[in-house]
Amino acid sequence: MRSSTSAASTNQIFKANKRYLSDGGEALSQAINGSTSANANLLPPPLFPTAGRPPHWYAVYTSPRHEKRVREHLEHRRVQSFLPLFRSIHRWKNGCKAQVELPLFPGYLFVNIPRSERVRVLDVPGVLSFVGPKGEPAQLSDFEIETLRSGLHLQKFEPYRGLAIGRRVRIHAGPLQGLEGTLVRNAKGLRVVITVDLIQQSVAVELDADAVEAL
Repeated sequence: MRSSTSAASTNQIFKANKRYLSDGGEALSQAINGSTSANANLLPPPLFPTAGRPPHWYAVYTSPRHEKRVREHLEHRRVQSFLPLFRSIHRWKNGCKAQVELPLFPGYLFVNIPRSERVRVLDVPGVLSFVGPKGEPAQLSDFEIETLRSGLHLQKFEPYRGLAIGRRVRIHAGPLQGLEGTLVRNAKGLRVVITVDLIQQSVAVELDADAVEAL
């Protein structure tokens, strides 16, 4: 009789301890999970975000007289590019004249890419390097390049080889609004010389006097 009573007591104690351990284990598990969730919110952001970096405009140095060919290769590779052109009258050796489109900045072309995709551009035939310190891409002003893209066909541009000496002005009207340059005059009238500092190239655009303001 005593042995069956002792066995029953032992089973009850075992069940009670098992229930206690189960309850305690479950409570401990919930506490750990709650603590982990709370700590997860306090973790610092990853050092290298997974989202891709936005594209920016960069200048590319090309082989002489290969600007248009480079642009074609970039178009085939779906790389956004910008090759400023201007129209000029060319006289051939036989005396004939024809209007041709020439690069506004000979030897240079602009690409709009994330910095991480520069190898895609360097692999294009005719591309020599990016413009920047030690060949590393130097970011251009997106505002200046986008303004030139949108206003180039609306104004008369031509390369400007002289030094930009004169009064600094800002264009406050028309498609080139917001760009800054140097005011000059020549036989044809008033012009503003706009310089892309990174590539040390300048262009002159004809403007009315009321379209600029002094800085």
